[in-house]
Amino acid sequence: MAIIISDDDVRKHLTMAECIEAMDVCFGDFAKGKAKTLPRLRYRVEAPNDPEREYFANVHIGAVPSYGMACVRAGSNMLAKSSAPGRKTTSSPDSANWTVIILYDLNNAEPVAFMHESQLSGIRVGATTGVAVDKVARQDVSELGLFGTGRQARANCEAICTARPCIKRVKVYSPTRRNREAFPNEVPLPGVEIIPVKSPEEVLAGVDIVCSMTNSTTPTFDGNMLKPGQMVISVANSDVTLKRHEVDETTFVRSSDIIINDWDSVVSNRQTELLDLIESGDVQRERVVELGELCTGKTTVKQTEDNIVYYKNNTGLGMQFAAAGSVIYNKMKGEESNKIVPREWLAAEDYP
Repeated sequence: MAIIISDDDVRKHLTMAECIEAMDVCFGDFAKGKAKTLPRLRYRVEAPNDPEREYFANVHIGAVPSYGMACVRAGSNMLAKSSAPGRKTTSSPDSANWTVIILYDLNNAEPVAFMHESQLSGIRVGATTGVAVDKVARQDVSELGLFGTGRQARANCEAICTARPCIKRVKVYSPTRRNREAFPNEVPLPGVEIIPVKSPEEVLAGVDIVCSMTNSTTPTFDGNMLKPGQMVISVANSDVTLKRHEVDETTFVRSSDIIINDWDSVVSNRQTELLDLIESGDVQRERVVELGELCTGKTTVKQTEDNIVYYKNNTGLGMQFAAAGSVIYNKMKGEESNKIVPREWLAAEDYP
């Protein structure tokens, strides 16, 4: 039988440290050819009875044998046609997220869980950033500059501070004053001072890590203002439905190394913010490395006092949901309080 894993279950059963470990394993397995995952598939289509919105699908598949789990993440959302310039805005008519994550047992192909997506999606993106910080960032970093105050900003802030507990100060900026002023109370990090600031320039000044976690399609800061010794992290990426440039060309060009999650996704999702610079010769392809290569030790990239290193968290992958979902499932599978889906409801006739 399959169980239902809610957002509350994710909060209860998956810590950021556990998720960082799961991401480290799955990206390492992917680099070795052991884990399997394909670039995400996205598309938009008109909503026939709603002129204010359009349907948006975001599908991921993948499997991680180290966790004995495969996954299909069926992303199902509505987008507002009237989004603010430079933004992509979800707009569900009933304030719900209908995305479903299905976990399959690799030993018998049976579905073992149906998961809510909202909480897990944030933590697995943050945890992947945590892996990059763990592999790349200096051991003495102490200050983080953060753009954004939403779900991804909260998760990535926690992950970065988990990977580098030496961080004692976070400066956060949002163009919306009430969001940046509310942020310190939304991210409880003992021993870390979180300070709202009024401008991008204040975010960048003197920090060791610059992290942009927004839904902006235009650059959130000027790459000319970066200083040697800083690590840059971003999350917004172009795909076949929308072009996004959360980080400017200057940041790409000035970076000694650019770390991504998956090169195939750069190509299939048409992430032109990177592809165009490689084609023009402004960025050399050999400067771009995959995160999994750092997890296996095949490649080493380190933040130093003299370079700028850029981690472009360029895509979500199905294997992330499989690995993190397995951690949660294994904690919950024996609980009597689980909501269940009887096996006979799901098992169709075998092929003749």
